[in-house]
Amino acid sequence: MDTTKTSRTSGHLEEALDRVHASGPEREGWLSNHAPMVVEALAAHGQAGSVHRWLDLYADRLEDFPDRTAPVTDDNWPSALGDPRRIADWTDYFSHTLAERPWQGVLAAWWPRLLPGMYGGATHTVIRAGHAVRALATDENAPRLAELAHALGYWAARHQPVTGLVQLPGAPTAADTLEAVPAIEPGHLGFRNRLAAVHRLPVWAHDVTDPDTAKERLTELVRAATHRYATHGHGEPTMLVHAATAPNAVLRTLDSLPRDQWVPSLHAAWTASAAVTAMYAPAEPVAYVPPARLAPEEVMERALAHGDEHVIKLTDTALDLGDEQALAAALRAVELSEPLV
Repeated sequence: MDTTKTSRTSGHLEEALDRVHASGPEREGWLSNHAPMVVEALAAHGQAGSVHRWLDLYADRLEDFPDRTAPVTDDNWPSALGDPRRIADWTDYFSHTLAERPWQGVLAAWWPRLLPGMYGGATHTVIRAGHAVRALATDENAPRLAELAHALGYWAARHQPVTGLVQLPGAPTAADTLEAVPAIEPGHLGFRNRLAAVHRLPVWAHDVTDPDTAKERLTELVRAATHRYATHGHGEPTMLVHAATAPNAVLRTLDSLPRDQWVPSLHAAWTASAAVTAMYAPAEPVAYVPPARLAPEEVMERALAHGDEHVIKLTDTALDLGDEQALAAALRAVELSEPLV
């Protein structure tokens, strides 16, 4: 086991997750609690010592964990899928299941069931799961297992498929196909209403059948969506982050999944990224030159000083990629977003 990250976090991540798990995954009805995703991202990039300070700033956005309704079981789970009133019941179910079985097996069993509904919760469901899996891949302990239970429980409760899409011609590259995504008609407010207005998307990588090729194309998609934020993020600085972070959550989960699940994961990730693009992209791009050429760790320090949860998560994805255009996108997010105060 690689203990590099474990020694670097020195228990800060575990303490932060214990704090977070007293709260529910949402606030004000359906807005997502970003704390578990942000503290994992900070810990993964050498900022574990800052997680409690950041949590203190974010604390007024946390709400109590929701009440339980009735247990989810191996027999009745289909009727509870996609029912946000059952968040606590689903979390209990996965907590018990992960206590009895290795987490990789639980993830492999549930990934195909949950993947079609990754669009619920504005894609924060799969994003939270991706952060939880990355943490467990480096160290398996009780707080990290609990975080996977919370993430999968949230995903199951907010499970929301996208169906009935008309397929449009795509392009060979992810970047060009994102450019070909048609915008939804104006006038739709809120993620759920906007998602319901997505009826047409271009196809991309639809002919991929090999798992290794699927991973390569998924990496290409994450890079294209991240780069695109630098020139298109002004369309909606917060929501367009998810065009990159949702597919990246899928990408960082692949190595913990059976290889026969990689291809469908690619296709679902493309639909998520393209749908977010259709919902929020501006009519025209703008040129962007970053204010400075910074090292990756300096970019994360700027994101942390800014504090906004989406800025930190986009920076996390940009650092996974590591190229200049990705880092420029992270700096663009710092400029466009309101800081956490």
